[in-house]
Amino acid sequence: MSTTPSTTRRRASRLAAIAAPAAALALALSGCGTTAAPTGEAETAPASAIAGCENDSTATSTGAVELTDSFGRTVSLDAPAKRVAVLEWQQIEDVITLCVAPVAVADAEGFTTWDTAVELPEGATDVGSRQEPNLDALFGTNPDLVIVEAYTADDEIIGKLEKYGVPVLATKGADAADPIGNMKDTFSLIADATGREARAAEVLDEFDAHLADAKGSLADAGLKTTDFVYFDGWIDGGNVSLRPFGQGSLIGEIGEELGLTNAWTGEVDPAYGLGQTDIEGMNAVGDATLLHTATEEKSEDEFATALETNPVWAALPAVADGRLYAFPTGIWTFGGPRSAQQIIDAYVSVLAEPGAGE
Repeated sequence: MSTTPSTTRRRASRLAAIAAPAAALALALSGCGTTAAPTGEAETAPASAIAGCENDSTATSTGAVELTDSFGRTVSLDAPAKRVAVLEWQQIEDVITLCVAPVAVADAEGFTTWDTAVELPEGATDVGSRQEPNLDALFGTNPDLVIVEAYTADDEIIGKLEKYGVPVLATKGADAADPIGNMKDTFSLIADATGREARAAEVLDEFDAHLADAKGSLADAGLKTTDFVYFDGWIDGGNVSLRPFGQGSLIGEIGEELGLTNAWTGEVDPAYGLGQTDIEGMNAVGDATLLHTATEEKSEDEFATALETNPVWAALPAVADGRLYAFPTGIWTFGGPRSAQQIIDAYVSVLAEPGAGE
């Protein structure tokens, strides 16, 4: 099959998007880009103009802020941050969920494609890719806080940003030891920095209630098995590579909180809980139901097409039984509370619908 340049770019974009997002900041040091910095100070959208915040009545703190970020760094602000620049998708989602309009974001197009849990308000300056953000454009928006995702307290990106004299809030985007707790902690940390603690408490209460309700729905569904594996994949050198979301992945742990059992017990990375295998390696999951990432463009799911014609894949119990389900598109599997609620809804929609457990 011939491949057009546009298809190649889309495929490359998809693989970049599904890669563990924390790797982006490690590459951000290679340069600031060439985009000209904006002139003047862009106006941020009012909370009432942010989708989902029209009726928000939670209070915003007004006093000075002094907090400890994810890496033990002290961040001091004269007042809660209002003009926030954000360089990773989970944190962009969190800021918007808190009813704060960011003045600058990294990779706006990718964010709006892969994270549909919130809508990006108008007026945010796109400062380029997460891998190579344009720092001149970023600081041209006159932020009073820059939010990044980092690995350690001495991550080089933190020092580079601090040279501009603007406070930097470093967050830990993932932790396989407690992915749901880390997701909540990151959200609450951003809320503390923006004075939106009351809104955060409301959102987290909604998440917990959503999780409890969904657990009851799955318990009543009469599933054939509660074992599952969530995965995505791609073609690598003509071979199918699969990435199971194992123990410590956010999507895997949400499944287990819903009363399911993650059947992928192979080696995973310590941050995102992601494994790697081939088609034959999926025999290890036994009778587990298989769930996977979907895309809107079937042409990009080459790995799925390859699976359909593979006899080893066809013999897997879940495939033979018709228990292979695709989650809806646009769910960011490394996101915040709103993405997590989409994940919960996806589990219920594919597993608890009539006939799914038969």
